[in-house]
Amino acid sequence: MKAYIVKMSFENITPLVWRRVILPAGATFHRLHQTVQFVTNFQSYFEPYHSFSVDIEDNFITNNMMLLEEYKGRKYVGKKVKSPTHIKIDQYIEIDGGLIYTYDFGDDWRIRIVLEEVVEDYYFGYPTVLDGEGTAPPEDVGGPPGYEEFLKIYHDPEHPEYSSIRMWAEKQFYRPFNINQLNDGLKNVAYKKTEWQHIHHENYRVITDKYRGAQNI
Repeated sequence: MKAYIVKMSFENITPLVWRRVILPAGATFHRLHQTVQFVTNFQSYFEPYHSFSVDIEDNFITNNMMLLEEYKGRKYVGKKVKSPTHIKIDQYIEIDGGLIYTYDFGDDWRIRIVLEEVVEDYYFGYPTVLDGEGTAPPEDVGGPPGYEEFLKIYHDPEHPEYSSIRMWAEKQFYRPFNINQLNDGLKNVAYKKTEWQHIHHENYRVITDKYRGAQNI
């Protein structure tokens, strides 16, 4: 099936944090949001935690219910406010080549999503992480400035707040990049039927695949 290989990169933070993800065509912006949440250390896949938005062409796409209600039928910052549930990313990402995903209007996280390749031989009905680098920031750390301060304390055993920040980080699911763990989670972001007839598997356990590699059965 048709799919998009995209690179998702956090803006305005160091060290660099990025993920290369392949996702089936036909994803709504809501599914894109779910994918971003699963491949980072954010938590909105557990429950609606913070709002996100994508400002693209003449649309302001968001899951913020207050904005959706308040600006129904009228424009917000000169844009039509739309729900992400039924709008697919295809035409936007293919024409524009990418977009900026903004998460948590307080912390103001910005992730640049760039289309790298369109393929026709991806057969899973859910996204897959192909590659990546860096531990993604924890939820509610205070955006890029707060994250910078967090890292100073987190890596300094002599700092008086070292123990407390480590405990807080654990509660916030601040975990190193683990591609296998992320891909297990991404199976929950299923929006297409997996085409098992094209996949080398045994009893639906993947043996080898071009995009998911080799797995033990």
